[in-house]
Amino acid sequence: MIGLVQRVSEASVTVDNKIISEIGHGLLVLLGVEKHDNSEQIEKLTRKISQYRLFSDDEGKMNLNVQQVNGAILVVSQFTLVADTQKGNRPGFSKGASPVQGKLIYEQFITALKEKGLPVQTGQFGADMKVALVNDGPVTFQFHV
Repeated sequence: MIGLVQRVSEASVTVDNKIISEIGHGLLVLLGVEKHDNSEQIEKLTRKISQYRLFSDDEGKMNLNVQQVNGAILVVSQFTLVADTQKGNRPGFSKGASPVQGKLIYEQFITALKEKGLPVQTGQFGADMKVALVNDGPVTFQFHV
């Protein structure tokens, strides 16, 4: 499971020219699900995202996590994160989960974040989405669990 996490001042997802979700201050999480992912990876990544100190304290140091700053999380599925780009000129997706498994893990991931008390908005699994964001910093981290 790969989570590309960006600290944002705002982010939104549009499908068919309609905004379906949006957040202000918080984190945009682009989630790539691999075929071997299960509840262990979900727990590791949700713990990392909820506790990772990405936000500045009063002294300008990244000492605060998303909960401490009352931030929200926008989770968007992005299977291209698991692409193999090592050879040739076309990505390979053999490491990626099937659409059925990917959707199940994606939904379980969202539920796990909500169970940690985080306000969560989502994209639409499998849809052609337009993701807009203002990356705050810019701050971007990749977690591979």
